[in-house]
Parts: sequence; C-alpha cells; structure tokens
Amino acid sequence: MHEAVRRRDVIDTGPRFTAADVAQLNARFAGVEARDMLRTVFGEGFAGRIAVVSSFGAESAVLLHLVAQVDPATPVVFLETHKHFPETIAYRDELVARLGLSNLVIVEPDPARLAERDASGLRWSYDPDGCCEIRKVEPLARALAGFDATITGRKGFQAATRAGLPRFEIDRSDALGRLKLNPLANWSKAELDAYVEAHDLPPHPLVVEGYPSIGCSPCTSQVAPGEDARSGRWKGWDKTECGIHVPGTPDGELPPGYEPFL
Repeated sequence: MHEAVRRRDVIDTGPRFTAADVAQLNARFAGVEARDMLRTVFGEGFAGRIAVVSSFGAESAVLLHLVAQVDPATPVVFLETHKHFPETIAYRDELVARLGLSNLVIVEPDPARLAERDASGLRWSYDPDGCCEIRKVEPLARALAGFDATITGRKGFQAATRAGLPRFEIDRSDALGRLKLNPLANWSKAELDAYVEAHDLPPHPLVVEGYPSIGCSPCTSQVAPGEDARSGRWKGWDKTECGIHVPGTPDGELPPGYEPFL
C-alpha cells in the first residue's frame, strides 16, 4: 500500500486516495476477517489519522466492539443532532463505558445555523434534507476535516441502496479523497446476531420495540416484520440516507446525474 502512503504524504498537491488505491485495498483484504483488517489498517498506519463515525444505533455495538479490541483510544464521532431518542443517548454512554472507548467526540450543529434555518426545530417535518444538512452533514464535515479516513458500520443487507457495498471506498463528501472503511459491509444479519451473542453485547433498547434502524426520533418509525430494515427511516419521503454517506459506484465515481445536497 505504498502508493496510498505516498498520496497521504502529498495531501497538499493531490488526493489522499484514488479509485486505484481503493481497488488495491479491496483486493488485498478480500476474505480477511474484519478484526484482522482493522488491526492491519491501524498497525501499518497507511490510512493516516482515522476515526469511527457511529450513530450508536441498532447494530453499532459490533463495530465498536471490534474497534475497542484493536485500539480503544480511536476517536468515535457521534453527531448530537438534539433530535435523538433518549434511549440512544443512554445506550451511547453504556457502550462507551462497557467497551472502554476513551475518545468519544460529540459533534453538535452550529447554533447560528440552527437559529437561521431551523429556529422552530421543526424543519424535519417539511424539509428533512435541509434538517439533515444542518444537523448532520455540515457538523460532520467540520469534525472530519483533519482525518484521512473514517470507519462506518454500514452493511450491504440493510437496504437495496446499500447492496454491494465495498469494504473500502472514497468518501465523496471530501474533495481530497478521504478513505472510508466499511468493515461489516458483507456481514449478514445472522452473523451480527451471532457476534452479539458470543460477546454478550447489550442491544439498543428500541430494537425489541420494532426499530431495527434508529436515527433521529421524528424521522424514525417502527418497522413491520418482513419490511426492509431501513424502511422506517423518513417514512413517506423519497429519502433513504441522511447525506453523510454520499452514494458511489464500484469504481468509486458518483452515479450519473447525482448531485450532493447543498
């Protein structure tokens, strides 16, 4: 991965990572267990400064447990939108303490932007994209400005829009080509459940109440048995992602006609 290291060293004159780097990484770590992959990424340092982005949602415990075993001091970024379920905040604190994560980074929206664009706190009800922009997209962009790579807990089975998710990709929200790692991209629901049981990890308290995917409380609904796990997110809206994960294609380029929300 010498090319990736070289590109990180010349960040001022070129991208951190390119589509070729991503293809090399996906080939190198094909079939490698998630924990071993993370241990190598952290140990070799080729990804540079790296952070985990976690919602502390329904399945977050697995990724956080893996990261804690490799390096519990890894920054774990949590977007405090001020719209979370109280259960999510309590679950966040429980997992941090139980797993020994020592670098929780709580990121909040800019108060001036909230006052300007969502003074009533009700933007989610008529413009969910705009609400996500000021409460998630903009704060995360500021928080990750100094990082070369991020780790997410996304899985391919979660929704049709995530099918075929690669383990490594370029973060298209970052003009300099930040690397994005999805260690659980090819894990099944059964594998996640087995891992949770094997390591006695606590579940998010809302899962048993019919919330298999948990975001902000105004935009998260219960899901009926057999429905897509993410069908309860922004129900009734033509929206499947909050915007912090810009969709990409296998070669690392944006889909035709796609424009990030501004």
